[in-house]
Amino acid sequence: MDPECSQLLPALCAVLADPRQPMADDTCLEKLLDWFKTITEAGSSLLLLQENPCLVELLCHVLKPQDLSSRVLSFSLRLTGVFAAQEDCFQYLQQGELLPRLFGEAGPLGGAAWTAPTVRSGWIQGLRSLAQHPSALHFLADCGAVDTIFSLQGDSSLFVASAAGQLLVHILSLSMRGPAEGPPGLQADDWPACAQKIVGHIEESLRSTAAPQITQALNVLTTTFGHCHDPWTQVLWVQLHPLVAALLEKDPVPAAHSLVDLLLSVARSPGLSSSSCGLWETLAQTLSHLSPTQAGLLALGILKLQDCPQALRAQAFAVLLQPLACVLKATAQGPGPSGLLDSTSADSVTADILLPSKAACVGLLCRTLAHLELLLPLPQRPCPWPQAPLLGAAVTLLQLCGGSGSPASDEGRQLCTLLLGCVRVQRAALDFLGTLSQETGPPELVTQVFAVLLEYLRSPDSSPTVLKKAFQATFRWLLSSPRTPGCSDLDSHALLFLRELLPVLQKRLCSPCWEVRDSGLEFLTQMTRRWGGQAGFRHALLASEVPRLTEQLLRDPESYVRASAVTAMGQLSSQGLCVPPASPEHPGGQQSLLGELLHILSTDSEGFPRRAVMQVFTQWLRDSHADVVGDTEQFVAGVLQVAGQDLDWEVRAQGLELALVFLEQTLGPPRSHCPYAVTPPVAAPASPLTQALQPLCRVRLFEFAFRALFDCDRPVAQKSCDLLLLLRAKMASSSSLQEPRSSPDVASVEAALQRWRAGDQAQPLGDLEPEVVLAVLRSMDLEGLRGALAESSDHVEKSPQSLLQDMLATVGILGENEADCY
Repeated sequence: MDPECSQLLPALCAVLADPRQPMADDTCLEKLLDWFKTITEAGSSLLLLQENPCLVELLCHVLKPQDLSSRVLSFSLRLTGVFAAQEDCFQYLQQGELLPRLFGEAGPLGGAAWTAPTVRSGWIQGLRSLAQHPSALHFLADCGAVDTIFSLQGDSSLFVASAAGQLLVHILSLSMRGPAEGPPGLQADDWPACAQKIVGHIEESLRSTAAPQITQALNVLTTTFGHCHDPWTQVLWVQLHPLVAALLEKDPVPAAHSLVDLLLSVARSPGLSSSSCGLWETLAQTLSHLSPTQAGLLALGILKLQDCPQALRAQAFAVLLQPLACVLKATAQGPGPSGLLDSTSADSVTADILLPSKAACVGLLCRTLAHLELLLPLPQRPCPWPQAPLLGAAVTLLQLCGGSGSPASDEGRQLCTLLLGCVRVQRAALDFLGTLSQETGPPELVTQVFAVLLEYLRSPDSSPTVLKKAFQATFRWLLSSPRTPGCSDLDSHALLFLRELLPVLQKRLCSPCWEVRDSGLEFLTQMTRRWGGQAGFRHALLASEVPRLTEQLLRDPESYVRASAVTAMGQLSSQGLCVPPASPEHPGGQQSLLGELLHILSTDSEGFPRRAVMQVFTQWLRDSHADVVGDTEQFVAGVLQVAGQDLDWEVRAQGLELALVFLEQTLGPPRSHCPYAVTPPVAAPASPLTQALQPLCRVRLFEFAFRALFDCDRPVAQKSCDLLLLLRAKMASSSSLQEPRSSPDVASVEAALQRWRAGDQAQPLGDLEPEVVLAVLRSMDLEGLRGALAESSDHVEKSPQSLLQDMLATVGILGENEADCY
């Protein structure tokens, strides 16, 4: 510990022990505890206490009957645990009877302070810290702490109850580190007394008729098998397995969710997922006994396992598919092949869950779709994958929700009534339908997919979130539409669909709901980026009113829509799709877009459209857009001038990105630093570096970068620093770089930069010559500035000494000028 901190510590301990003093906030106490943890991890806790007796005095003082803050008492308990984690310090505190008085019945356990959850939590965390060695185990047994931990499992505070269960797992693991380590055949009767006590409590809880106690026991076991993988865990599972299996004989199965978590934790644990443990049989029985709403998560977990019997996987997949099988059976048109999922029967139990209650029906279907969506991309998914039935089920659900389904059976009509207009199922089904686009399907089903998507996009009843998901699913299915190998163009069927889709998109771009307009613009941008160069797409798009409507949305009253319109127009312009081919009605249409975007960058009151403009301009410069290559320097100079005055730091940062693109186009990209990279020979520059820098000077790139270097927003300054360091690296690697014969006069520039650093950026730098720029870059400590920018804003006042001063200043022990402000 620093001498300065040692001098401040006695006063701070006195403040903490005095109930009359105003209390430090929880953040300060947490920081103080973290500091002590750092000290004890690096050195001796015993030496720390011997050199700072005020710490022991503080721990003793909190035991006196007084109205002490619960936060300070909790802090003291946790601090004691930190010190006692080292066995020699534990013995030192034990000699003074401090530990029994803090953690035994004579301590907070029997006082009024125990009613505060903070104190109970501090007591648990303190024990968790000190339970690191055999001496701690004996202490826990002697002071009766284990029984208290048992009772805290049912604490009214969820945080306390959870921490108590985790502490039991830690104590069990600690007690088994010594003599219990050995082959799996080790008898549980030979385990240490502390471990036997915990296991006995778990057994008693599993036999209980009270669901909370069963839940507590299952949660402890779940954590145990999830964190402990030693041979003794297999012995533990073999001993407790009959009690766990016996829970399945109860109706209903108690603590079903916790039981699922336990079984999956055991199945994932190394060495426990073997048939000798009876695990697979128990999993199969659990799938049969749980209700469909409870069994779905277990089925998904089983299907995610890497090593699992095929019969169990088939059973789990059948359970997972039952709700969709019921939907297909209820909506089957007449006798004969009904499209039921292979190897799946829609049993009456699942039907009973689906039909009586809308809430149960919706919840079960949404969970099923979400589980299948998670399963589809996994390599261990069931094979063969029932793509066609699942496509049919997803389309059927969307039809039922949208009102276009016409089931013939009573169950189907009842299901249609429950699901009509249900946004939750619509969203889940559209997400699942989009995920199914990763696989192929029968042509007739794919036609139904596009039909139901178009139906949702047309429907006036579709909510904004449903429309957004319908657009996303549509784009994914267009991407997966059949095409010629090696060709990314849309096929004829997709183009026919596109011609039906574009009028719908036109309508949505005119929607009174801004979220719908925004979703439509995002969809248009995606399509244009993907197929903007394809003749069929271009013809269909230009024949519609979509480009004109998109241009109008640049002036939308909602800023999010304006930003999306900027992005869409930028993409359309890059593909030459802004306006129809040149005509008297559209003279200079492209040039007017550039002016419009510059106007938005200069005048829009919201940040989102301005950021979007900067991103479009940067992409245009990178792609050599037609409007940019005409006069690149004028374009860059104009954009940097406007961006440099923007109040939004993201706009200024994007301006630096544009400046970097221009710099690399002017001087060449940065060379690879990889020692194994094959670097082609670089021809010697035809002109000196100073001449190569002339374009950068003419667009005032350096004034923009230097101003950003002292920006009040750190990301902007960091980006500027990186840009200037890149430029200086190019200077150093340039074969034409020579020291100037006469030193340029940089005094005025450096003086201006000093004023800028101080916050006065009113005076511009004026026209900079390349020689001046090079001289300034040589003189600047950019590496040091980058290091300073990388540090946190409070790095100077983040020291332990500063923390102690702050805490003392809150009670007036220090003068006001000695306290840090943060």
